[in-house]
Amino acid sequence: MQNGNVKKSHSKAVLRFKSVLSLKSGFTLVEMLVVLAILALLLTLASPRYFNSIDRAKEATLKQDLNTVRESIDKYYADNGRYPMVLEDLVEKKYIRELPLDPITNSTETWQLLPPEPPLEGLIFDIKSGAEGIAKDGTAYADW
Repeated sequence: MQNGNVKKSHSKAVLRFKSVLSLKSGFTLVEMLVVLAILALLLTLASPRYFNSIDRAKEATLKQDLNTVRESIDKYYADNGRYPMVLEDLVEKKYIRELPLDPITNSTETWQLLPPEPPLEGLIFDIKSGAEGIAKDGTAYADW
């Protein structure tokens, strides 16, 4: 008999425990709203820093790409006695591996090409970005 009473009391305790767990197993609407408000606050603090760092990285990449292409134009001139006719000449003759992408415009077609002074041969003396806008330091991308 005692064995039957133990089983009944055990099953009642399990049922009570399960009912307590089912009441406490989820989050209330207020708790969810508090968590979402905290996440929104953290995102508003972090996102401006994130986007500013992306812009700074693009500007640094643009400066590096311009320096690399300008150096390869100078080396091309030193080796060939004339400036390149098109940027692809630098790639074909292995001065650069590939034509860099302008990180601001995301295109290789927006580069502004400046010709040399008249007695010099070739069509590309200098290269500038074709991006419109102002950099973080206050200068125009087109002036770099």
